[in-house]
Amino acid sequence: MEDQTDSSGPTAPPRLSKSKFLSGLQCLKRVYLEIHKPFLATPPDAATRALLAMGHEIGLEAQRRFPGGVPVSAGVRQREAALARTATLIEDPAVPAIFEGAFESGGVFVRVDILERKRDAETGASSWRLIEVKSSTRVKDLHLSDLAIQSYVLLQAGIRLAGSCLMHINTGYRYGGGDLDLEQLFAIEDVSEAVAKRSAEVSGLLTVMKERLTALEPPDVEPGSHCLSPYACPFWAHCTKEKPDRWIYRLSGPKAAVEGLARQGISTIDAIPPATPLTPLQRRIKDNVEWISPKLKASLESIRYPVHHLDFETIMPAVPRFAFTRPYQAVPMQWSNHIEDQSGAVIHHEFLHDQPTEPRRRWAESLIESLGEHGTICVYSPYEQAVIKQMIEDFPDFRSDFRQILKRLWDLQAVIQTNYYHPDFGGSYSLKSVLPAMARSVGYDDLTIRDGGQAAAAYHHMVFVETDWIEQAATRDALRRYCARDTWALVQVRHALSRKVSFPVAPSLMKDPTG
Repeated sequence: MEDQTDSSGPTAPPRLSKSKFLSGLQCLKRVYLEIHKPFLATPPDAATRALLAMGHEIGLEAQRRFPGGVPVSAGVRQREAALARTATLIEDPAVPAIFEGAFESGGVFVRVDILERKRDAETGASSWRLIEVKSSTRVKDLHLSDLAIQSYVLLQAGIRLAGSCLMHINTGYRYGGGDLDLEQLFAIEDVSEAVAKRSAEVSGLLTVMKERLTALEPPDVEPGSHCLSPYACPFWAHCTKEKPDRWIYRLSGPKAAVEGLARQGISTIDAIPPATPLTPLQRRIKDNVEWISPKLKASLESIRYPVHHLDFETIMPAVPRFAFTRPYQAVPMQWSNHIEDQSGAVIHHEFLHDQPTEPRRRWAESLIESLGEHGTICVYSPYEQAVIKQMIEDFPDFRSDFRQILKRLWDLQAVIQTNYYHPDFGGSYSLKSVLPAMARSVGYDDLTIRDGGQAAAAYHHMVFVETDWIEQAATRDALRRYCARDTWALVQVRHALSRKVSFPVAPSLMKDPTG
């Protein structure tokens, strides 16, 4: 797509928001592109959109902690209406709190999650506690900058602040069922002192940003690790499209080590000097050849038939929905199991809880029945182990069965990480990276749901939001197909790995029994 910006270039600083200010702190080029060339950004994926929706849900729950609070209902494009409505609520002493209040000063427009009115006991004069609501579980550095720009604008607009606070999720809260205990679900931390220090720096930062935003061209900022912190920049693909496949920042490993190499003028992985200390994975990436450990065959020989190829899907709601769960606790609601016997025959078992009710007991009972008492259970990552351990804690009556299952787990990812590397992995041992290199006939491009984050978002929508039974049925089918594809991928990767060391494998595994 062609750049649609006027050839004369920007002439006056555009209005900034708090999100644009935070983008500018991460990278001046990012904020320039967000304002002048937003079409160059990679659109957010389904998982990112789900996180935004979750943040909205948390914001609404947070508002309920302030009874009588009044929302400024004017939408994001109704700036003047929002400013006027906020001013009216500020002057009304009967309003104890304002939600999504709008303020503007010095060309910066902000919407404030919660403003809580505080009254002086002697004079009755109002001041306001600024409260930013976040879905995180602790105060982060970025949150202080977020509050700093809001505090700066409010003070410039004449608002008397009594303090600046961050309201975040308390993972120590254990939901007992019934009504949520909002006092326990949310923690409020006063960070006024830290915010005040940052607010003092805001004016200078805004001056620099506004100067750069009026330039004819974006700032010349070389992409690097700052592009991924605190969040991945949506312009990463645009800014790195000319970089070679062996660009130094494509080297896996500690950020500081990669940055150190870049500071030495090393721009590609192939240019790393031979004596440079590297991790084993980095060394394999640099060597760029297939590597097979002599211990691989022994690892493969340790399996016992029938071999179960197992994958779980979970949801991790920030606001607990099921009794005796905590915020962000992984709640399993689906599993898939491809079972291969000694002859090479494969059958498929699966489970999906598709109702807005507690899923874990039915999930556990069906899983224990499918896994039986015999055979290796092939998984990919320690995630299944962690979920089962949580189930033992929450459902003691399953303790005996699950402890026996834990003893049978065999982590294929760990086996590959220890014993095998292929250049096509690109430095990653995720299943999505390993699969194309080892079993190209198996992929996810034909699926509606293609990753775990998307699966969790789709499940949440299907069970708790969607009312159209046709859409529910389509999502149910998409979830089953995705989870089954994951376990079929395990079958194919394990067999491809076996062929690397001439370990005997069944010849009949050419077609997924799930279709």
